Amino acid sequence: MNVPNFGPGTNPGRLRDWARTVEGLGYDLLMVSDHVAVTPDVAEQYPAPFYEPFTTLSWLAGVTGTIRLGTTVLIAPYRHPLLVARMAANLNQLSGGRLVLGMGVGWARQEFEALGIDFTRRGKLTDELLRDIRKAWENDEDYRSGDIPIWVGGRGDAGLRRTVRYGDAWHPLRERVDWMRGALDRLKALADEEGRPVPGFAPRILLRLTDEPVADDIRVAGEGSIDQVMGDLDELRLLGAEAVVLDPFVGDPAETEGPEHAWQALATVAAAWKDLH
Repeated sequence: MNVPNFGPGTNPGRLRDWARTVEGLGYDLLMVSDHVAVTPDVAEQYPAPFYEPFTTLSWLAGVTGTIRLGTTVLIAPYRHPLLVARMAANLNQLSGGRLVLGMGVGWARQEFEALGIDFTRRGKLTDELLRDIRKAWENDEDYRSGDIPIWVGGRGDAGLRRTVRYGDAWHPLRERVDWMRGALDRLKALADEEGRPVPGFAPRILLRLTDEPVADDIRVAGEGSIDQVMGDLDELRLLGAEAVVLDPFVGDPAETEGPEHAWQALATVAAAWKDLH
């Protein structure tokens, strides 16, 4: 489940309610997004307040018991590798080994400029960070992390190759099932080229339930009637998904002021999954 850690309705109490609701419904993993500077390009989609993910997850670790906690996705170029390695290792220790670290290259050019980071080098910087945090975790006692899974986002060959080299799982965001099926074939081919194991598969999909079915040629995974959504989840399971992250934020910041509709959708999916499996 992807919890909105942004928007006019978001505050510490609302984040706590989200976490306890999701955990109470039986979901296994709670994830939050990442932005540092809410520049105009970010604010169009994710308006302030925007709660920084490591801080937010530390707070949520203290008000939950067993649910895993993660980032979908941490924007790799925004932080020094050793800072990420330290914060992730500490959060994993403090939460009892519950962290999943989702990483991506980022997209908000104005935010990169505000942080003084070269937007054109974001892919290279992401590769360097992933390489360096793994080195820190493996070679320096101060950074020992336990077992933190790294999920890598991206939809082109560069992102898929990055996943093969540095990731435990590929983490695509809001795609169609048929597109993901083809991309998984490409992921396997790249793994063969690199002589590496094929990474796992952990997509994040939209959750938008409708009363009537949505035409398959215009919808993404997780969108449509409950039967369509359950069909998507079964297809993703058959494609090898080890986890599927549901994202009920459709795009209107006002949604963050009334999360009950999203909670009902999550409850509907949880009940339907239990009935089927």
